Parts: sequence; C-alpha cells; structure tokens
Amino acid sequence: MKNRNQQAQKASLYGTHAVREAWLNPARRIQALYITPQARGDFEDTIKEAQRQGLKRPSPLQVEKQELERLLPREAVHQGIALACAPLEETGLRDLMILADSGPRALLLMLDQVTDPHNVGAILRSASAFGATGVIMQSKHAPDLTGVLAKTACGAVEHIPVAFETNLSRTLEELKNNGFFAYGLDERGESTIGEIDPAQKSILVLGAEGPGIRRLVKEHCDQLVRLPTGGPIASLNVSNAAAVALYALKKH
Repeated sequence: MKNRNQQAQKASLYGTHAVREAWLNPARRIQALYITPQARGDFEDTIKEAQRQGLKRPSPLQVEKQELERLLPREAVHQGIALACAPLEETGLRDLMILADSGPRALLLMLDQVTDPHNVGAILRSASAFGATGVIMQSKHAPDLTGVLAKTACGAVEHIPVAFETNLSRTLEELKNNGFFAYGLDERGESTIGEIDPAQKSILVLGAEGPGIRRLVKEHCDQLVRLPTGGPIASLNVSNAAAVALYALKKH
C-alpha cells in the first residue's frame, strides 16, 4: 500500500460495484485507485482476482474519507473507494450491428432524450441483467458514463456497449435497413409488449418521462407497444418501464 504522496488525479468512477467491475475489465486503463482503510479489506479479493488474471493495475493509494471526498463531486456516495481511469473506447453503430449478427437474437435499446444519469444508469443495469445487446443514445445532452450514472449502473457500464448517435431517426433507418424491427414504447400502443412476438433483431425505443418519444423518432418506429399498466397511477419511471419491457421481451 502506498501513501498518496503525489498530486491526485481526478476520480471519475466511485462506489464498490462500479470500481470493482472497472478494475476487472481488461479494456480499462486505470491511473489510480483511491481507497480508505475501512474499504480496503472488502476490496482485497478484487485486487487478488485482477492479479490472477494478469491485469496491469496500479498500487492502491490509501486516503482518508475527507481526502477522498475532495476528489469527488459533492455528496457522492463513494463507499470509500474511487478510480481515476480513462474512458472506455467508443462504440459505434457498426459495432452494435456486428454484435447483433453474432448471436441468434439481438435487442438494442434506444433512449430518446433520456438524460437523467440516475435513469440511464438504472437502464444500463437492467439491460445487462436481461441480456440486451447494447444501448443507443443521442450524443447531444447525453450524460457521461461516469460518476453517479456509473454508480447507479452498478458496474454495467463495463458490460453494455453504448453508442452515441447524432440523429436517432437516421439511426433507426440504418438499423432497419440492416434487418432490425423497431418497437416504440408508448402508452398509445395498440398491443401490449407481452402480446408481441419480437423480431430476431429488435430495437426498443424509450422516450423521456413526460414528453415520451419525439414525433419524428416515433414515426420511424415500425410498431408502438405499451405496458399493461392500469389503476390511478398508470405510468412508470422510464428506468422501471425499461426493466419491465426488457423482462417481457426476454420471455420470448
């Protein structure tokens, strides 16, 4: 264990699960691991696992809680651990299409102006849990795959490829030209999502809470589907809706 005797590098990931998955991801280039004495014991197995895998990792830097908090955004729930690391290599739309062609079924999620990092992080976690192929977001106003988003995703940032595209309508057209069928999740959909037999290569489009999917993006969907909700409060948070929809599609 080294004491921190050099200028600290900015930490972009924090929280036990996010840091663990990044530490064990061979694609991650890591500059520094900051950890409190209290958190070190719980992370020891992860350090040993990385060594067994032959991953090149820096020696942990022991810091006190107050010192760690100076390296992070205010009120970050860090659990005594944080990483300074480079962003993952960018994923392109072509990469997702190649991944989709590598298996018998593929499901992409498209987020139309879903910008809250808590929601996006929760959606990435559900996408990983239910075996989605990847996620597409509009590059404008999209949250970074760091900080609170990565913390909420609980490590899913390391496992779900995310492509950032400028124009989602054009992206849908390109995907459809390559054999995908686009479903838009909309409360006015004629069928519930559990009633459809999804295509082998599917895209599920989700819109922001309130406005939903934008008109032009919706027009590029092949079919609108809805969740079978009811009662006095029939709407769901977009991340909860994503989880329910992914489960419904996974059953097929």
